[in-house]
Amino acid sequence: MPPPSHGHSHGADPDAPPPSPETLTRRRRAVWLMLLLLVPAGLATVVGLVVLWPGGEPTRAQQVAETFLPPGTTYPDGRVVSLQTFPCGDPGTAQASCATAVVEVLEGPGAGEYQQVDLAADVVANGVAEGDTVVLTRDPGAEGGAGYQFYDFARATPLLVLAVAFAVVTVAVARLRGLAALVGLAFAFFVLLQFVLPGLLAGSSPTLVSLVGSAAIMFVVLYLAHGFSARTTTALVGTLFGLALVTVLGSVSVGVARLTGLTSEETVQLATFDPTLDFSGLVIAGVVVAGLGVLNDVTITQASALWQLKEVDPAMGWRDLYRRGMAVGRDHIASTVYTIVFAYAGAALPLLLLFELYAQPAGTVLTSSAPAEEVIRTLVGAIALVLAVPVTTAAGAFFATAAGTAAGAAPERRVSALRARFAR
Repeated sequence: MPPPSHGHSHGADPDAPPPSPETLTRRRRAVWLMLLLLVPAGLATVVGLVVLWPGGEPTRAQQVAETFLPPGTTYPDGRVVSLQTFPCGDPGTAQASCATAVVEVLEGPGAGEYQQVDLAADVVANGVAEGDTVVLTRDPGAEGGAGYQFYDFARATPLLVLAVAFAVVTVAVARLRGLAALVGLAFAFFVLLQFVLPGLLAGSSPTLVSLVGSAAIMFVVLYLAHGFSARTTTALVGTLFGLALVTVLGSVSVGVARLTGLTSEETVQLATFDPTLDFSGLVIAGVVVAGLGVLNDVTITQASALWQLKEVDPAMGWRDLYRRGMAVGRDHIASTVYTIVFAYAGAALPLLLLFELYAQPAGTVLTSSAPAEEVIRTLVGAIALVLAVPVTTAAGAFFATAAGTAAGAAPERRVSALRARFAR
């Protein structure tokens, strides 16, 4: 007996005949139509990379930062051999426990040496024990020989295990598509580390650097992860629109709200290294980079839904295709907006806890500098995300209809089932 039919399906119908030469020609025509929009954007991205690519000389911030540490400072690993705790803290307050540890240096010029290191109360409270591996700082110019201090706990092993597990799971489940996504992720980190961050420190416009870098990432990552197809090209059109909208809205919002960007210990520290950096622009750059993943997710889902609809029912017109695609998009918007808001809320949780303790009106708290920055990040990202859905849907519907895409004769029951699914 034939297998039971399912309520939904992903991908092309396995029982449908292969696409005809005419169908393939029409699909290629749709891609070429979209390339009329993407080629100028791609050329502008390449020109931006060439013009804004940072030079090799150290920036002002890097030069100043180097003076904050003794020359030749290294960070060797060490193993805690013995630990002796003692009470510490201000008189009249709750007593904490500090410690003096004997640490065996495991690497570097002092490998094999045993050094005495003082441990602060917060380090002891985190459960340091004999046999633990810690990271030390080594100052070769200290009086009486090289000086060692505790820097941090060693976390290389758990991070490496998690990274390997992530890669294995991704490839095992998504196979070649997952491997391509990992390669795209590596390229994204290359652009961030070699172009975006150095460009920001070099004093280039944070808005332009983040926009050009994000566009370069999306051009490569989308095609690597999803293949060169009409669906992917449709998603790229919507993603680039979203990035441009985030940049414009972010610039206007930051300017009108007069955000200084100096709302965290990190930005204050950066200001000591180079006070000429555009910290308001860094807020905009953060919004643009933070929106990459969510925009990619929303636009590729919309594009895939549209082209599936058109291939199942080639006779569907632009208006009907747009209406049915937006039925999917509205559901995706409803869930993704929560994702953005909760992601920002989670990142700013310590800040929210501090303001919960302050005896100030809620309006005063929300409109003060630090919370206002997070609110603007959230709202600008959400607006761009929401508007990227109808733009991607309209672009996909237009190009699919203009190309007259067909996918062969699909069974009538599957057409009816898919129509009913997207009509809900």
